[in-house]
Amino acid sequence: MGRGWSASYGAAVLQTAGTEPVRTRWAAVVGLGLAMLVVNTELTISSVTLPGIAADLGVGPTAATWMLLAYALPMGAAAIPLGRWVDGADATAVFRAGILATVLTGTAAAAAPTFAVLVTARIAQGLAAGLIMATYLPLIALTVRPAQRGRALGQVATIMTVGAMAGVPLGGFVAEALGWREVMLLKLPVLALALVLAPTGQAAAARRPRWPAPDRGQVIEAILLAGAVTTLLVSVDLAVDHPGFAVAPLPVAVLAALAWARRPGAAPVVALARRPAVTRLVIAVLANTFTSGLIAFSLPYFIADVLGRGPSRTGVALTFFVGVAAPFAMAAGFLVDRYGTRWVAAAGSAFTVAGMLTMLTVDEGTGTPGLAWRLSVLGVGMGLFGAPINAALLAAAPAGMAGVAGGLGMTVRTIALTGGPAVAGACWAAAGGGVAGFRCSVVVLTAVAVVGLIALCRPDPTGRQIAAEFSG
Repeated sequence: MGRGWSASYGAAVLQTAGTEPVRTRWAAVVGLGLAMLVVNTELTISSVTLPGIAADLGVGPTAATWMLLAYALPMGAAAIPLGRWVDGADATAVFRAGILATVLTGTAAAAAPTFAVLVTARIAQGLAAGLIMATYLPLIALTVRPAQRGRALGQVATIMTVGAMAGVPLGGFVAEALGWREVMLLKLPVLALALVLAPTGQAAAARRPRWPAPDRGQVIEAILLAGAVTTLLVSVDLAVDHPGFAVAPLPVAVLAALAWARRPGAAPVVALARRPAVTRLVIAVLANTFTSGLIAFSLPYFIADVLGRGPSRTGVALTFFVGVAAPFAMAAGFLVDRYGTRWVAAAGSAFTVAGMLTMLTVDEGTGTPGLAWRLSVLGVGMGLFGAPINAALLAAAPAGMAGVAGGLGMTVRTIALTGGPAVAGACWAAAGGGVAGFRCSVVVLTAVAVVGLIALCRPDPTGRQIAAEFSG
């Protein structure tokens, strides 16, 4: 093995060799899609509960948003350490444990008597969601034939997209009719079905321990990396409302990241991230996800402040975005299996850039139809991008490192999902809001998206070449 590999990683690589499935277990793919649906919509569905939580538990609107941050921070911060650990564990057992833990922590959040208990439960819920996220790519590799992985990833993306279309309005209805606690219980039937469909038996096939105990070094590495990512995310979050304090945590994040990078166990993660193909994929994920600033900040503020419309108008407009993304996500999976990942992902990135450019022509006279067709172009980009980029990350990961690749992608996405709205908010404020503020944010977000498109269009080595470099 190459220098820097730990003994556990070497064992994981050897145990993974020759374990590719002979047939695809589509029921397991559906179960994985349902679990990922719950994990990814937890923030959007829970956002409708903030007014009820603030009123019921006696906290202000700003404090109530910590209910969302408490979930997102641990999920993003622990993604890489959990992915590295899952690569040496029984991913099927971890996936099932993640579902059960999500059920328990979600129930605890719904029953929380105080806001402090609610935030604590949400932190635990974020860690449970991290277990599910960490097993995403390893389970695709375990249950899906290589020639059908694009189709499987497209199926998961479609389940997530269609579920999000139904979940957010349903959450709003339940919150208004019953209350915020009932909203947090909506996920339980979905998770029960995911548990029934979940795959089993990896430990016997790959000769892996079900729950390998992390050693002292792994615990230190996890603390350092989680601390670096958490501090960075908090800094980005502060930039929205307290820009003067946002820079203060950054030195802590840098020092923690440097200390982690010097640890022996970080070597395979750093080596993977430094591979040219993986670096370009990471840049593309960051750039494409960064455009979430339009959906999460710029568009709602434009509709409210410029068009004088309420949240319902934003919801109607976004229905076109999500509705178009769903069929294109399924189509992307078939295209990946036939034509490969690179150009399908580049097409998705190109549609994202095109959709962002159309937003530059939005003004006071733009109505719902005008927003709808522009958001539909963005929806095409969203649908085409997800499956190929995940398939490319899986192909670029050497044997035994699918969890690390997935964790790397999840960490980058979390940073972008936090940073995109923060940058959009800063641009909006700098330009004085209104149409000027909206266009300023769109220009910056589009420029970032263009960088991602350029990264995808540059030639890169194949996943097989990268694997050879790691094992040589």
